Amino acid sequence: MYAIIYNVFSTPRERMVVSAALLIRERGAQATAISDVLKHSRAPRGSAYHYFPGGRMQLLEEATDYAGAYIADKISAADSAVELLDDLTDMYRRQLIRSDYRAGCPIVAVTVEAGDPDNPERTTKVIERAAAAFALWTDLISRRLVSEGVAAPRAEELAMLVTTSIEGAIIVARASRDVKPLDLVQRQLRTLVEEAERKSR
Repeated sequence: MYAIIYNVFSTPRERMVVSAALLIRERGAQATAISDVLKHSRAPRGSAYHYFPGGRMQLLEEATDYAGAYIADKISAADSAVELLDDLTDMYRRQLIRSDYRAGCPIVAVTVEAGDPDNPERTTKVIERAAAAFALWTDLISRRLVSEGVAAPRAEELAMLVTTSIEGAIIVARASRDVKPLDLVQRQLRTLVEEAERKSR
């Protein structure tokens, strides 16, 4: 994992953002400290506040943006709606198994854990970024469905169903330590997407 970060992301700042996203998906937002990110990314000691003067919350915000963009790129790279569905579920399935069911979705972790009722202004930006990531994914899926002939209202509904069903399946799979929830969701969503595309022809 470290080698991948070093090879793909050349600067300590980039490595820290990616490390934060990777740690958040396994440990959660609250349990991910700047010291953990420094160790994981092998960034120089003292670099955290140089690159992130806003502290831990700024790092969480940027890690959320990175995770959102990463999945958006995966969605955009697929050649069809069915392919993007299969690619996403296959990626998460491998991730769950490889991490012994520790790795979930960092956007979900941030959404659930970033809220601080005593200091809501500190966490508003993180929650807004998580909402923007979900909205981006859903919009990209919807647009792909529309490009394949599905009517816009139905495409919007299916896109939201795809996003929320996959995210929910990941959570249940982690809790049950079994990929069956993800497999079931993939099959059912695939059927719905293929049916919507057939009706559009």
